[in-house]
Amino acid sequence: MLEELKQGPIVVGLKQLKKALKDHAAQKVFLARDAESRLTAPIEAQCETDGIAVVWVATMAELGAACGIEVGAAAAATLK
Repeated sequence: MLEELKQGPIVVGLKQLKKALKDHAAQKVFLARDAESRLTAPIEAQCETDGIAVVWVATMAELGAACGIEVGAAAAATLK
């Protein structure tokens, strides 16, 4: 599942993800389970409203590594 983050255009981080959701550009969203729920809950709710699939990843470090960055990431998405 995380391989998708290495294959096409992506956004990494909450700010960029919120912009992609607003622009209806996000195809699939990835959220880290160990990120603060006050940050991920609104994203999850927006995805549910918009019919966008959400994939939960165990840790921010794992999500960051899948995105090709050396720090953790709370959220990422593949783009249409």
